[in-house]
Amino acid sequence: MFTSLHHLIDLDWMFEAWALTRKDGAAGIDGCTADDYEKDLEANLERLLGQIQSGSYRAPPVRRHFIPKADGTQRPLGIPTFEDKVAQRAIVMLLEPIYEEDFLDCSFGFRPDRSAHDAIRSLRDGIMENGQRWVIDADISKYFDSIDHGHLRSFLDLRIRDGVIRRMIDKWLKAGVLERGTLTKLVAGTPQGGVISPLLANIFLHHVLDDWFVRVAKPRMKRRCQLVRYADDFVMSFEDHLDGRRMLAVLGKRLGRYGLTLHPSKTRYVDFRFKRPHGRHPATQATSFVFLGFSHVWGTSRRGKPVVRQITAKDRYARALHAVKDWCRQHLHLSLKAQHRHLCRMMQGHYAYYGITGNGRRLRWYLHQVERIWKASLSRRSRSGKLTWLRMEQVLNRHPLPPTRIVHQWSRA
Repeated sequence: MFTSLHHLIDLDWMFEAWALTRKDGAAGIDGCTADDYEKDLEANLERLLGQIQSGSYRAPPVRRHFIPKADGTQRPLGIPTFEDKVAQRAIVMLLEPIYEEDFLDCSFGFRPDRSAHDAIRSLRDGIMENGQRWVIDADISKYFDSIDHGHLRSFLDLRIRDGVIRRMIDKWLKAGVLERGTLTKLVAGTPQGGVISPLLANIFLHHVLDDWFVRVAKPRMKRRCQLVRYADDFVMSFEDHLDGRRMLAVLGKRLGRYGLTLHPSKTRYVDFRFKRPHGRHPATQATSFVFLGFSHVWGTSRRGKPVVRQITAKDRYARALHAVKDWCRQHLHLSLKAQHRHLCRMMQGHYAYYGITGNGRRLRWYLHQVERIWKASLSRRSRSGKLTWLRMEQVLNRHPLPPTRIVHQWSRA
């Protein structure tokens, strides 16, 4: 337990916090941008440091913005002021090394050197190497809005008792959100978008889910099982069918004790066994599930052995192409060189995330569709009417789009 931490925060610490804070984010309720704050940086950081150490800092409300989700609903996103982001970053820098000692290997989201690709690789290895063919594909309903402040404070009490740090966290929990001129105080949850929100969310689920699964649930299972969690998105896989059923029966009760609920339509129990072909009949495909934007399905390797393939999920694939189509439509007036440069950046970003072993066919189809979208966009401004593929090939020869690339290589099973 740490009872004194705030004395570690000095002016150099604040400069480091400022350096690690994103400068291209939207402005909060005060309208102050990173450039405005930097004009008198040292004085601003000295004033902020004094407010934190004296306890006089007042956390401003976050500006609420909504972003669309894949299912058609909207996700609330909180936008703090830039100075508030710097203050939150300073506290995160202090707490992160402490909780990294506590967090378990099954947790991957918003942790240093533990990416989404590490999570899906760990899940794939567990399914293939340990024969875990029964999967709980879980979804916590409105997790960031449902975090109980009382339980969160009790979890923080186990490690952090520094009064200055705890008062800062309480101020952010009570700051509220400003939406269309109306201030709403929060009685639960942490606004998504805040710098400290991912850490608090990880601390909450570490105690509610991760630690309980490893210490209490896993020893009671008959055979091997695993939990892979990225932020509030998690999957459990089991070697034994009854183990998975027992877990599904108690999981909702466990989360309910802390104010969380499983989404009834998005939480599934998946039979992920591979059905081998018999005679002339092809193999029967097991039910697939989606985790972190990848659809997990069974396929066969070049040697004819069954392997788990992780391919771009249909909704993410459609969203990526829709983004390309929208951009081309809105920037029809730009030169070919400018359009080509931006499209290359979009495609390289797509390859950087979805370019994993076994996803080559979906990546090649993505490249083909981007070429078609660009051709249709250029046809709209062509004086001679519809652009032929012959002329489009000439354009692509002068401005070639980046070829597909497998960035993340999995070891062959």
